[in-house]
Amino acid sequence: MRKVGGIVFLSVLLAGVSASAWADPKDYVFVPVADHLQPSSAAPVAVRLIHAPTKKPVVDAIIIQSRLEMPMPGMAPMVGKVSAQAPDGKGLYPFVADLSMQGQWTLNLSAKVQGEPGTVTGAVPLVVATDSSAGSHNGH
Repeated sequence: MRKVGGIVFLSVLLAGVSASAWADPKDYVFVPVADHLQPSSAAPVAVRLIHAPTKKPVVDAIIIQSRLEMPMPGMAPMVGKVSAQAPDGKGLYPFVADLSMQGQWTLNLSAKVQGEPGTVTGAVPLVVATDSSAGSHNGH
C-alpha cells in the first residue's frame, strides 16, 4: 500500500510541476511603460513582460526580435529603426527607437522565457505626438 501511495503522490507532484512549467506563451503580455511618447530620432521606449495569470513581471526573458512599424492605410506599414538595450534585471526591457514621425506605432516583440518551450510574442501600441498635438489633459 505504501508503494502505491508513493506512486500516486509522485504522479500528482509531477503533474503539478509540468502544468506550471509548461504555461502557454499566450499567458504573457508586453505592456508599455509609457504609451504616449514625444517625437525623437532616439526615443527611449520601455516595456515590461507580464505573466498575466500572476500579474508578475518576467525578469529573465530574452528579447529575440523587435520590429517597429507605423501602419499606413492602403499600403504596407512603414518600418522604423529600433534597437534593444540591456534589460534592468527587474522586468524592464528598454529600447531606443526612431519615432521622428507623429502618429500610431506598433512595437512587435518576440521573447524567450526561461522554462517555456514556445516563443512569447506581442504587439505594443505606441502614440507619438508633441504635447500640443496630443491635447491638454491637465484641466486647461
